[in-house]
Amino acid sequence: EKRTMTLTEKNGYRDFIYVNAAKIFQGIHTEKPKDRLLVRYGEDSGSPMLPFKDEYSQRVSYELAFNALKYQDFLEEILLDSFVYPCQSIPDELTSLLVVMLYDLQDRKFQPRKIFDEEEPVAEVQKIDRYLFRFRTKLAAALARCRIKHDAPSIECVLPETVQKLEQRASALPLCVWINTFKISLEDVFRDLKMKGFTRVESMSDLNHYTYFMDQHCNDVLFFPSSLKEELLNLDLFADCTLLLQ
Repeated sequence: EKRTMTLTEKNGYRDFIYVNAAKIFQGIHTEKPKDRLLVRYGEDSGSPMLPFKDEYSQRVSYELAFNALKYQDFLEEILLDSFVYPCQSIPDELTSLLVVMLYDLQDRKFQPRKIFDEEEPVAEVQKIDRYLFRFRTKLAAALARCRIKHDAPSIECVLPETVQKLEQRASALPLCVWINTFKISLEDVFRDLKMKGFTRVESMSDLNHYTYFMDQHCNDVLFFPSSLKEELLNLDLFADCTLLLQ
């Protein structure tokens, strides 16, 4: 039976993912000089992160936190330009959660977040979610103004050119996957991939569409085309942690 994934693409995350991403972001966000301090993040509460359900939920928590960090200045500009921040009902201790959830809201084009079955709701996440969605029109307008100001056709274009080039290079690199041989044999993985339409190739240069290449020195390491990332992560093999993205 296929296990339920932690994230459905562009439909948002479960509450605990936002909590953990905000906790990570709180510890890594860029501190501004006092004369430029317009958005206040408060003090770290010191409370531990919520338990991760699986390796996938851990990975997406860190991805969300680092995306918020990457666009921190831009997200803060949107909050200030829209007058959504500051807000008396949202304490500084929740600003990290506000920024993290704003990144996700714009990433899903300001569409409502999916409600996951059997999820334990987190009051702070529910509060920020309702607040941001209530002002989604103002936030979308502020996003458009900020893009015009920066002459950026997309949010990715507001990043420095050096960062953009690094991201383009990273996105083109093949995906490296480790086979968890504690849970499955190599033969079972190869058979499962073949049933799903994947073909094994003999060279990295032959990677294209539904193909994979086995590392010549480590036979429990596979490479896939970068374009298949989302499809791969929705395979049972990844949901069950028998394949792990490196």
